[in-house]
Amino acid sequence: MNIEHHPSEALLLDYASGALREGWSVAIAAHLALCPECRQVVRDFEAIGAAFLEELKPTPLSGDRLPDLISVPLAEVDRLDDVPAPRASISSPVLPEPLRRYVGGDLDQVPWRRLGLGAYQCLISTGEDETSVRLLRIPAGKPVPSHTHGGLELTLVLHGVFTDTTGQYARGDLQEASETLEHQPYAAAGEDCICLAVTDAPLRFSSIAARVVQPLIGI
Repeated sequence: MNIEHHPSEALLLDYASGALREGWSVAIAAHLALCPECRQVVRDFEAIGAAFLEELKPTPLSGDRLPDLISVPLAEVDRLDDVPAPRASISSPVLPEPLRRYVGGDLDQVPWRRLGLGAYQCLISTGEDETSVRLLRIPAGKPVPSHTHGGLELTLVLHGVFTDTTGQYARGDLQEASETLEHQPYAAAGEDCICLAVTDAPLRFSSIAARVVQPLIGI
């Protein structure tokens, strides 16, 4: 597997430091499960962070700060570990281990919901509501409606191939799309394209027909 499209170093640094929301972390963790190169980058960031922590001198807590720390919900602290560490290698399963934990299995356990024109989606529940996480299944040789973005969109290819104006994306490739990108991804002929998509705002479809059905499909 030759992965050519990777997350930005800023995203990998935020992942290593625990600063990402859970939805973004799911996408990055799934990519890391498939990408040895990015796993090494994250290990390097973690090592640098650990070295900085070792050099810090302990700071005594004043009495008036202690109640503030106690009031922080433990669930907010524990959430940094919600996304399990990726396994060193992935062989036969289509869904990497971080995703299989959320779905409850591999593709045969995915509760697909029809979107129309042969496309399907599966919404994935996380512990926060600022991102939307979904699996998408795009029929071979078919396009996604042309759109721009209201925010950030991370798309990780898990099976098959899609192409757009920025290039070709195969298994393990991650596309980081900002508000400036307008594109129309096409699934390559021969096999359906299955992707993990994470967004923090609704897509902005170009066609009127797509905008009409958008509230019904929740994208």
